[in-house]
Amino acid sequence: MCLIMEADDHDGCVLVAPQNFSMVENGIYRSSFPKPEHFGFLTALNLRSIIYLCPEPYPEEILKFYEANNIRLFQFAIESQKDPPTPIPEDTVMAALRVLVDVRNHPILIHCKAGKHRTGCLVGCLRKVQNWCWSSVLEEYQKYAGSKCRQRDMKCIETFDTVSLRQCLLSIMYRYLGYGPNRKRLLYGEENVQTPKPQATNV
Repeated sequence: MCLIMEADDHDGCVLVAPQNFSMVENGIYRSSFPKPEHFGFLTALNLRSIIYLCPEPYPEEILKFYEANNIRLFQFAIESQKDPPTPIPEDTVMAALRVLVDVRNHPILIHCKAGKHRTGCLVGCLRKVQNWCWSSVLEEYQKYAGSKCRQRDMKCIETFDTVSLRQCLLSIMYRYLGYGPNRKRLLYGEENVQTPKPQATNV
């Protein structure tokens, strides 16, 4: 499933998006695992960050591309479906969401392998924070999972407690926006930030 499969850049070259690419929100995207043939498309997105939801190491060739483009990689090791299925750790989901909702990391791309289940789980938890009704959350998850919906993922989304993340959001807002005439805007340009090399930040 792709929102955009191909697009032309200014030089007339074809830009190919990863499979299952789509915009989640302004500045937030989702897809399957990017490959070298997707580099042009990723460059066009002006990404600042990647959230990677698998435990496997990242290919060196792609890490070099991220470093060259000042893209920071955050890795959250969520194991794939097992038999019997193991629950997805809520603290891992929470840590990934804290990165996701911080606009200093935007534009940001979320991906696992196929961009369906683990990615769909994280997006589903985000939708709960956004007060989406359960039927809409489930419909979006199923749109990408297709006939392979996983009860483990849906259980994780359904039971996710949004209270802690809402408190984190308020903390970010108070810290960077402040109060009254002295409040600061949440922009990279107003902070002396050095972008780290894209070595995976493991949780």
